[in-house]
Amino acid sequence: MTLEVSTLGPAIASPGAVLSADGPGPTSTRAAALIARIEALAFSRWHIRGRVVMGSATFLDAFDALSLAFVLPILVGLWHLKPLQIGWLIGSSYIGQLVGALLFSRMAETRGRTSSAAIATAIMSVMSLACGAVGSFPLLLACRLIQGIGVGGEMPVAAAYISELSRAPGRGRFFMLYELLFPIGLMATGQVAAFVVPAFGWRSLFLIAGVPGLIVAVLIARLPESPRWLIGRGRLDEAERIVADMEASGRRNGASVAPTPAAPVPAAIEPPVAKRTRWTELLSPFYRVRTLVAWALWASAFFVSNSLNNWLPTLYHLHYKLKLGAALHIASLTNVAQVIVLLACAFCIDRIGRRKWTVAAFALGAALMAALALVPHQSFVFTAAMATAAYGVIGSVAAVLYLYTPEIYPTRMRAMSTGIATSWLRLASAVGPALVGALLSKGGTGGVFLMFCGVAVFGGLAALFMVETQGRRLEEIAP
Repeated sequence: MTLEVSTLGPAIASPGAVLSADGPGPTSTRAAALIARIEALAFSRWHIRGRVVMGSATFLDAFDALSLAFVLPILVGLWHLKPLQIGWLIGSSYIGQLVGALLFSRMAETRGRTSSAAIATAIMSVMSLACGAVGSFPLLLACRLIQGIGVGGEMPVAAAYISELSRAPGRGRFFMLYELLFPIGLMATGQVAAFVVPAFGWRSLFLIAGVPGLIVAVLIARLPESPRWLIGRGRLDEAERIVADMEASGRRNGASVAPTPAAPVPAAIEPPVAKRTRWTELLSPFYRVRTLVAWALWASAFFVSNSLNNWLPTLYHLHYKLKLGAALHIASLTNVAQVIVLLACAFCIDRIGRRKWTVAAFALGAALMAALALVPHQSFVFTAAMATAAYGVIGSVAAVLYLYTPEIYPTRMRAMSTGIATSWLRLASAVGPALVGALLSKGGTGGVFLMFCGVAVFGGLAALFMVETQGRRLEEIAP
């Protein structure tokens, strides 16, 4: 297997050793040994605990992100909101998410994964309670903006943490089962809102996520820190204790050390000294192609998936004359389709690989969009089936990117690089629906689906340049 060598990273050492500033030594050998012990461990309850606790935060992240959509119909009449005010309410969350993704991903590199994720979760939970207590448009706007900072900050940090807990064999399945909680959270929001809002009022939807979120924030703060992050910061004694706990948990639960490693012992591991990383390193010669490809994938996947998610209810209601309730229920099938596809992805991704899955998903999504654009006089059933399937497959790419992006960068910049990459989803999520509106005002739906097809083709071409991470140790992928 050929390894890429970074002029900015450590030099390649002999297997089982790493280089410090003065060359190989006891501390670098100890760091390599700790990484090898992490990679040798089978998954146990220790790993499951981290996935469940972080997954709970991700579930609430999805709930908080989508909650506004289900109270807006009430607020429009109650507060006599104008279209511009509605747009600001929706957009304020995306602005906050952009700030949060950049702020907390950077914090995670210096303060640690668990503390950063806990603070982000606490912010989005406190502001969820605040959203349920306000009584005017300006206050709700401010609360949604601040809440967005927590919503945007939790996901990239959590993704980096879950990736760093995993060993190379089975990392894709371990991660995707965690990531599955986000679309489940989107589905749950609609179902809970349908029951709670009519019975208890619009404030109840914001309040219902606040208290559980604060509990989850405390649980995250009590999680063990990522041992890989500790190793990268030179805190080897703390990492040693955590790895020993991982091994003890495996023995208690009957999990054994892997008899043979699935990948060779890493040839290079980051030296156990703190090294400051600037965002400009993402565009350095070693990382430039990886970074530009990842950014293109994030923008393409979320341009299509989030535009469909926001636009389909309106399409069904206005173009096909469905009642609003029926339009919302049928449009919610997109999230059901995404969950089904992601469940299949979780059990296939480690065999198929990230690149093949992403290329195939974009290609299938483009074909479905082309059918919607070019087939004349489509029935409602045809449109709903094609659009739902397209969202399911391209939505799976969005989830795979949370797995893939942390894999292609080293520990010292993993959270930061993931946070910056997610900024492109915020921009695409803002631009996509606006372009849909502009195309609809000039013609029919064919132009919209043709645009989605073109973006999916672009994403598929970009995916051809992905670095395949299947079955490879994180330290081998990004030395």
